[in-house]
Amino acid sequence: MKVTIYGSGYVGLVTGALIADVGNDVLCVDVDETKVANLKKGIIPIFEPGLDDVIKRNVEAERLDFTTNMDEAVAHSEVQFIAVGTPPGEDGSADMQYVAAVAKTIAERMTERKIVVNKSTVPVGTGDMVEQVIADGLTTRGESIPYAVISNPEFLKEGAAIEDFMKPDRIVIGTDDEHATNVMRELYAPFCRNRRDRLIFMSRKSSELTKYAANSLLATKISFMNELSNIADRLGADIEDVRVGIGSDPRIGYHFIYPGCGYGGSCFPKDVKALIATSRENNYTAELLQAVDSVNDRQKHVLFEKLMKHFDNDIQGKKFAVWGLSFKPNTDDLREAPSRVLIESIFEHGGTVRAYDPVAMKEMRHFYPDEKRLELVGTANDTLDGCDALLINTEWREFRSLDLAALKQSLNIPLVIDGRNLYDPAQMSEMGFTYDCIGRPGQHAKLVAVKSEKSA
Repeated sequence: MKVTIYGSGYVGLVTGALIADVGNDVLCVDVDETKVANLKKGIIPIFEPGLDDVIKRNVEAERLDFTTNMDEAVAHSEVQFIAVGTPPGEDGSADMQYVAAVAKTIAERMTERKIVVNKSTVPVGTGDMVEQVIADGLTTRGESIPYAVISNPEFLKEGAAIEDFMKPDRIVIGTDDEHATNVMRELYAPFCRNRRDRLIFMSRKSSELTKYAANSLLATKISFMNELSNIADRLGADIEDVRVGIGSDPRIGYHFIYPGCGYGGSCFPKDVKALIATSRENNYTAELLQAVDSVNDRQKHVLFEKLMKHFDNDIQGKKFAVWGLSFKPNTDDLREAPSRVLIESIFEHGGTVRAYDPVAMKEMRHFYPDEKRLELVGTANDTLDGCDALLINTEWREFRSLDLAALKQSLNIPLVIDGRNLYDPAQMSEMGFTYDCIGRPGQHAKLVAVKSEKSA
């Protein structure tokens, strides 16, 4: 089957590469000529484990190609995926200009039946808008060509996108068009060989809402646990024990109930805000979602607030080691990352940062190209020497096992502020560390100039 995908970002590349990988002829489209030229050479603009190998394999097999030519893109296939960005506006609503532009492009060039598939995360009612744009375009041309607009939201976790796509727990398709239904069944058949009920058909608007509902519910679980962690901090309870206690209830489960320093990335923050905005536009106040968003914004400041308490609200001239910059492991995505809130707060109060992340260093420098107060180094250990504390943002696997003696010797002050609860508070205390984490009892009192012999 031939497939066209508009947008060569995260969703478009993963979708295109993996649809090609099961034998289809896929053409990915982007307006960025440099990006397209690089993709043809195998240079991938994002980090996603295993994706570069899949793209290279399918380009070499001539099942996957890239273009900026819109005439070629529209003519290539009946199935036309829209996977362009829908960035949030100032009011939190999704910006639909790129989706509308693709719909207009298709309408101006189509000469035979098309199935237009909204893969981008879009507000409820976007399918109606795309349908109207195409109808208007065909009317302007004086043409009457059959087409269907359907919803097919993505459910990909950054860092695990290939596994999610190849072995989906569900594939949601919103359409009432019989031909489109049959085509989508055929397209997704290779991914549903051992379980046909992974394909879930529903109305277009229900499909659009399903995507926002899924991300908003997961964000709600995270903010709920972060709210509880702040309560636990003040009561002297251990949020880890609470997590095990509630997670053992099968109605709750253990997924997404880990407290931390806030969620980030391209999905949860944007989608929660977009659903709030959609609700507002339809005369409804989504109070719970507003609270989820507010709790998360506040949680991103927790590490800095803990830091300031340990230094009597004065970090002028202090240097801090920061481990983990991406919003989660196995990605270089820094969008809405808690690390940026922490680092910028340190800058604002006169401190400097020496930071490390396994894959997000280049992206971090892109955000702060001329920032002299930020030093990016080659390993986690390289961040430590002479710093006044270690702060942990991202739970990368390589951070889980510490040489505590070496860590204590390297830091001026044996202070670790952990936004992901990676270590055992009792062990850290026994080794002489002040260990301040999220919702767990430990040494939370003000640190009074405890320094190693190296800095004395």
